[in-house]
Amino acid sequence: MSAPLTASAPAPVPAPSPQALRLGYAGLIPFVASALLVWWVRADTLPYVTLALATYAAVIVSFLGGIHWGIGFRDGTPGLFGWGVAPSLVAWLAVMMPPNAGLVISGAMLIGCYLVDRRVYPRHGLSAWLTLRFRLSAVAALSCFIGAAGA
Repeated sequence: MSAPLTASAPAPVPAPSPQALRLGYAGLIPFVASALLVWWVRADTLPYVTLALATYAAVIVSFLGGIHWGIGFRDGTPGLFGWGVAPSLVAWLAVMMPPNAGLVISGAMLIGCYLVDRRVYPRHGLSAWLTLRFRLSAVAALSCFIGAAGA
């Protein structure tokens, strides 16, 4: 006879390592650089810069959804898989839109992903990552909004 399954809180995950912090902040470089370039490039290169920003935002939004698959695999929480797919679908739609609209959707999605994570992370022992998540999401979303305004 096997032991009954008991619901226990997962062990807390340590705070981000120095390497994770460096990589996270380095991941903001394409956001900030593209948002600034939108305002500085010639009109004939603007579509390339906005496409670069839009596609990078879509990749990051998809990554944020994918984190929920990892949490679901680790903790056996099936409800996380559905949310894990939603950001990718929204990002895909946003990247196909004109940049002035799609970048707003991507920026809003970055904020939405953070708000979901504020609820999910503590339940799964990931609270130590929320400060980094806030900082990265705030700069990334602001970059999308700045890029949209200049598109």
